[in-house]
Amino acid sequence: MIYFKLFWVYFKIGLFGFGGGYAILSLIQHEVVEVNQWVTTEEFTDILAISQMTPGPVGINSATYIGYQVTGSVWGAIVATLATVLPSFIIVILIARFFFAFRNNKWIKGAFEGIRPAAVGMIASAAIMLMNGTNFIDWISVAICVLSFVAMYFMKLHPIWIIVISGAAGYFIY
Repeated sequence: MIYFKLFWVYFKIGLFGFGGGYAILSLIQHEVVEVNQWVTTEEFTDILAISQMTPGPVGINSATYIGYQVTGSVWGAIVATLATVLPSFIIVILIARFFFAFRNNKWIKGAFEGIRPAAVGMIASAAIMLMNGTNFIDWISVAICVLSFVAMYFMKLHPIWIIVISGAAGYFIY
């Protein structure tokens, strides 16, 4: 029964997860922490940190990890991962079939114009969700966050270096 529930939860996440992994973090958090209580907020934050450091999309990586944790088996990881990618796979196949025929349609263009700002808003929501009292409890954490933003946005430092430096700073400070 847990496999069916896991499949359904991640199928919904994959189906309504417009904008990629970061945009759907709030949806994943809602389903796995609040609704199903499979992990705690702290565990979810740790899962996201690991998912961001491993190769691949953060949404799929977190699905794999949570699927394994919930069921205690590789099959849970496989079910959650497949359920996450299946809706996108089906939608891309359908879009590819009809895209060229409708690519200049004003309604289709309008729909894509509306999805873009919604995806940015969902990413911002996920960022704010991660900045709760449990995760950003001191000025050092805020400083690491701000310095990471400055290094990435203004200094154009490669994300790998930001991860390595931030991890080292956290190791030595905490």
